[in-house]
Amino acid sequence: MELSELHRRAVDGWRTRCDGVAADQWQDATPCTDWDVGTLVNHVVGEELWTVPLVEGATIAEVGDRFDGDVLGEDPPGVARRASSAAVDAVDQRLPRGEIVHLSFGDVPVEEYVWQLTADHLIHAWDLAAATGQSRQLDAEVVAGVATWFADREAMYRDAGAIGPRVEAPDDPQSQLLAGFGRDPGW
Repeated sequence: MELSELHRRAVDGWRTRCDGVAADQWQDATPCTDWDVGTLVNHVVGEELWTVPLVEGATIAEVGDRFDGDVLGEDPPGVARRASSAAVDAVDQRLPRGEIVHLSFGDVPVEEYVWQLTADHLIHAWDLAAATGQSRQLDAEVVAGVATWFADREAMYRDAGAIGPRVEAPDDPQSQLLAGFGRDPGW
């Protein structure tokens, strides 16, 4: 399956779970240490807002601080839907060109950045589902794609402090991927 389709499906899974957050769940705890539901959603939506200018070639300095703080405003589900749609459209347009994206740690091929986005949407969709009582079952094809990509990067992500320690987990693909990202599948 093409990366653009994996990305789109990961974002769709995320968006479905955002739409399922009840009004009284925004302060509920999540598997992400120190993040409640609102903070988790704000993180991913902020990432989606960054996606458009970054895949269009902007640098971190050029984007500046415009996506700092609360990006959700008074309509978190609506903002999340609009941001995810714009991010998917931007990726779909730019990914085939194979350009460079300027990230905080250096320049990377757009494909690498889209893998990062895909993984983040997938894992955080599970986080949001776990926190809000929604289906924790992730798209098996997206899980397989992300697991293959992540296998060579897990140690680097852990060493950089981007993920927690690997945890013990059942021996199925989804649980093993979650464990690799420092998530307890039984949370």
